[in-house]
Amino acid sequence: MNAKEELLAKNIREFYAEGNNSLKKGSYNSAASLFFKALAVLSDIIILREKGFIPKSHAERFRILEQSYPEVYAIIDKDFPSYQDSYSLSISRGVAEVIKNDVHKIAKKAGFKLD
Repeated sequence: MNAKEELLAKNIREFYAEGNNSLKKGSYNSAASLFFKALAVLSDIIILREKGFIPKSHAERFRILEQSYPEVYAIIDKDFPSYQDSYSLSISRGVAEVIKNDVHKIAKKAGFKLD
C-alpha cells in the first residue's frame, strides 16, 4: 500500500468509526454525512488503485465511477441526495443505516477491511 492509499485508508476508517459513534448517539445527520464520506473515499481508493490518481471533486469522481465502475456509481448516486439532505433536513436512523450498509458493500467490492 502506497502513502496515498494509506492516507485514504486512515480517512475511511475514521469516517466509518465516527459515523458509528454518531449513529449510537442518535446524531443521524452526522452519521449519514460521515458514512457518505467513507463511501466517497472508498471509491477514491478503487480509482487510485486502478487509474493511479485521486479525483479532485465529487463531479470528477461521479464521472469516473459512471464510466468505469457502474455498480459503485449506482450506490454513490443513490446515497448522494441523502448526504446533501443531511445539511438542511432531519435524517432518519434508517437512512443513516442504509448508507452504512452501502459502505460495507463497497468495502467488500474493494477488498477493504473496515476494522
